[in-house]
Parts: sequence; C-alpha cells; structure tokens
Amino acid sequence: MHKMKIPFLRNVTIPLPARAFLVFLTFLHTVNLYIDRAAISAGRDSIVHDLGLTDIQFGWVMAMFTLGYALFQAPTGAWADKKGPRSVLTFIIIFWSICTKLTAATWNYTSLLVIRFIFGAGEAGAFPALSKVVYNWFPLNERGIVQGINFSGSRIGAAFTLPLVALMISHIGWRLSFVVIGAIGVLYAIFWYLVFRDTPEETSWVSEEEANYIVETRQQPTVGILPPFSFPKLVKSGNMWLAMGQYIASNFTFYFTLTWMLPYITDRFQVDIVQAGFYSMFPLLAGAVGNWFSGWLVDIIFKKKQSLKISRRVPAMIGFFLAAIGMVMVTVVESPVVAVIFMSVAIFGADMTLSPSWSFCIDIAKERAGVISGTMNMAGNLGAFVTIITYPYLFAATGSHIPFFYTCAALSVTAIVMWLFMNPDKVLFNNA
Repeated sequence: MHKMKIPFLRNVTIPLPARAFLVFLTFLHTVNLYIDRAAISAGRDSIVHDLGLTDIQFGWVMAMFTLGYALFQAPTGAWADKKGPRSVLTFIIIFWSICTKLTAATWNYTSLLVIRFIFGAGEAGAFPALSKVVYNWFPLNERGIVQGINFSGSRIGAAFTLPLVALMISHIGWRLSFVVIGAIGVLYAIFWYLVFRDTPEETSWVSEEEANYIVETRQQPTVGILPPFSFPKLVKSGNMWLAMGQYIASNFTFYFTLTWMLPYITDRFQVDIVQAGFYSMFPLLAGAVGNWFSGWLVDIIFKKKQSLKISRRVPAMIGFFLAAIGMVMVTVVESPVVAVIFMSVAIFGADMTLSPSWSFCIDIAKERAGVISGTMNMAGNLGAFVTIITYPYLFAATGSHIPFFYTCAALSVTAIVMWLFMNPDKVLFNNA
C-alpha cells in the first residue's frame, strides 16, 4: 500500500490506495448533490407560507426540478463521454450550487418553477459523469460496491439534510439556509477540480503499480477511441427499454421519500416538522445500507459465478420484492414508528436496485457509459416526475394515501419480471 500526495497540498500524504481515496471523493460528491436537492422538501412549510402556495403547486415546484433533471440526462451524459468527468462535474457542481442560492431569491410561484427547472437541468449530468469515472478508474469486479457507495452518499446527504435544514430554517429562515448550502457546493467544486483527473494514467498521485492494475482489470475498451453513437440502435434496443422501465419503478418508490415523505408524516401522524424530519432520516439511511449491501452482493456474486447476468439480476430482484412488501405494509399500520420501519424496508429494497442498474448500463455501454446511464436515468426521473405530481392529485381525488402506495408496489413487481429479460452481456455499441 502506497502513500499518495495530494497535488496542491504538498506536505500531506494519505495512507490509502488511490481508488479508495477516489471513492471517498465521489461519495462526498453525491452527499452534496442530495443536500441541495432535499433542502426544498425540508423547507416546504416556510416556502409555502411565504409564497402563498398550495400543496399541489408545491408538488409542481418539486416536479419541475425533476423534469429538468430528466430531460438533460442523455445530453449531459454524452458531454461527459466526450469531454471527461473532471471538467464536466466541476461545471455541474458550480452551476447547481448557484441555482441553490438563486432559489433563495425567488419571489413567487412562477419564479420558483423556473429556477427549479433550471436547477434540475444543471444537475442532470452528475450521475452519468460519475459512471464515466467508474468505467475509467475501477476494475470490473469492484464496480458494484463503488456504485453502491456512491449512491449511499446521496441517501446519507438527504437523510441528514431533512432534520438539519429544518433546524437551520427554524433559526435563520429558508432563504439564508439555501445561500449557505449553495456556498458549500462551490467550495467542493474547486476541491474536485484541483484533485481529480479523468484517468489513472494521467494522475500523478497514483502509483505505477496501481495504475497498471486498474488498466489490466477494468472493462476493456472496444476497438478505436470512442464507439459511434447510434440513436436508432438505442431506440431499438430491448435491453435499453427494460433498463429504463425498471428504473422508473425504482425511482417511483424512492422519490416519495425525497419529496413527500416528510409532509406525509407531518400530516398523517400530526407531528411537528423537526420530529418529522427526524423520522424521515431512517428510510434514507436504510437506502444507504441497501446500496452498500447490494454493491457488495453484486461483486461477490460476480467473483463466485463469473456471470454478469446473475450478479446484476439477483440483487435487483430481491430489492424490488422488498420494495413492494414495504410499501404495501405502510398502508396497514397506525404508528409513525412502525410506518417508518416499513418505509425503511421499502427504500432499502428500492436502493438495492441501483448498483445493479448502473453497473448494467456500464456493462452494455462501455466507453458510452455516460450517455447510456443518462438515458436510463432520464426515464427514471420522468417516473419520479410522475411520482411527485401523482401523490397530491391522488390524495385530493381519493382522500386516501393507499392508492399511491399500491401503485408503487405494482410497479416493483413489474420490474422483477423485466429483470428476467435484461442481458448485461449484450454490448450496445461496438467499433469492431
């Protein structure tokens, strides 16, 4: 194990392999990503009061972020494939951090809708660009756990954001809270740009031994520099449609926790916002554990079976089964504690599907990992957009939370069937 030197801190050394340090950096990236994203949910009561919004209008505010985020996934993924994740991620982090600050300057419903849409569009390339990082930097048999750790950061960021931002808002107000959160993002972007390089071959703080190991054990590139992208081939790919369909199901469940869970707990169980924020932490933390467990399971199965199909399918199918059971059980309990337990089971399961899903995209895309994972994420976030809008409208129409939760469960069962037909061995683009 060697000690690596951080480029701009000449007297600092860290006794870690370069890959471990990079996972820590990408983990921080996703923590920051979801701190900014989840803050709007924690600020719901104050924002609704100050701007005179209804719950349905606030639903559209959250949904507009997701719509912008979904529509720009594939273009920004292609941008990361072409330009590399270092510069693309730096720009994205700075852009979304500025948008977080601009959220604090909104003065009415329309201005909030516009800023949140731009915010979502600016944040869109984050995870597709991280897929390019994983492709460039990590051996094939480490792909699952790296993806699991990365996505766990987003859950941990959201989990601690909900109670902490709720507490911050109670002391300094929602507008100043958003300014503080945005400033943190800008600082991280600078740090990322100074430290990260697109490949281990061009990174000074990676030993020659480790760089050679990464090059030999990562997924091998196709013939040529970058395989040609074919939109007609993408549209005709059954693999791609199945990947998008199952990811819609996953996001439909998860995004409830990120947007409506805190208001749901507040309204259904009549608790205050700080207590509801505390309750809301646990499903998100369960999601983080689900990401770690699934990432570990993906890699263990691959090492033992040497099968991409089994190592991707089994964790995903187990996850969707747990998601369906958890969402159904939430409807039959009366205690907020028990409801949170079953919600945690559901989110643990839903997040078990992420590592195999994103690993699957890299498997079939290789050097085109950015645009293909972005396409899947676009579909998933269109599902999230529907989630955010469906929940308040269904409740207004039926007076019950139950139809929404049963819809989540039905989609999870459908996704289990989809995974039976997904083939990670079938590379989508190839120069050969």
